[in-house]
Amino acid sequence: MDNFRNIGLIGRLGSKAVIDTLKQLIRFLDDKGLNVILDQKIAEVMPGHGRQTSKQKMMGEICDLVIVVGGDGSLLGAARSLAQSNVPVLGVNRGNLGFLTDISPQEIEERVNEVLQGKYSVDTRFLLDVNIRRKGEMVGEMAALNDCVLHPGKATRMIQFDLYIEGQFVYTQRSDGLIISTPTGSTAYALSAGGPIMHPKLDALVLVPMFPHTLSSRPIVVNGNSELKMVVSEENSTYPTISCDGQSDFSLTPGDVITVRKKSAKLKLIHPVDYNFYETCREKLGWSSRPS
Repeated sequence: MDNFRNIGLIGRLGSKAVIDTLKQLIRFLDDKGLNVILDQKIAEVMPGHGRQTSKQKMMGEICDLVIVVGGDGSLLGAARSLAQSNVPVLGVNRGNLGFLTDISPQEIEERVNEVLQGKYSVDTRFLLDVNIRRKGEMVGEMAALNDCVLHPGKATRMIQFDLYIEGQFVYTQRSDGLIISTPTGSTAYALSAGGPIMHPKLDALVLVPMFPHTLSSRPIVVNGNSELKMVVSEENSTYPTISCDGQSDFSLTPGDVITVRKKSAKLKLIHPVDYNFYETCREKLGWSSRPS
């Protein structure tokens, strides 16, 4: 417990269940004599909490451990804010699937206590840096833990773009877009689009075309250190969008160049000591399900 004295708490807004779990966590951590720091946004909907608060991006500087209560989306948002500080992050699932937030509310005190006693495993996950250039000038910067997706935006029309990997031309494609996913994101949107499941320890990226106007375009797995570049075709009559983790969007214009590469900072994700990736897949994806 000496390693984790200052515990940051982040929660998904708009959920009574999340608030109830946060209150339970605060009582539990108080009993342990630990200092609790609340994310500023969640603190605003918890009047009378009497705790130190912090902006999410600053929590990594003052906390020894951050616990995120919510779904995978909540952890994705926290990851982009906290990865740079190298603070370990623990997820409590109050969402749906919960690939990243793997502690259930029913066992929260037991599991968190194990972590405080040093009984946990550490998993490092890399993120993506996404840069957008327009006529040679940088106009946008984004980050992603799961994926970045080039798509038509609000339009229901195909878009055209050129793809380069490590400076080598790969193809010009007309499709609904392209998903560039990390191993962490391979069980998310990329999986729904027909991409492969990648073990989180792999140093790789998968590129999954979305409804390509060809019969031969398939997902491509490349080295995780590869630099990827997409050039939006001047022939597009619509204005596509680049999205990161489904949470942040940037509107593009024909001729824009999107560069994607691995981010230097990594997320330090904490799991219970008995965490098993394949068991998680069986549970979340129904691998062991049988017809009734």
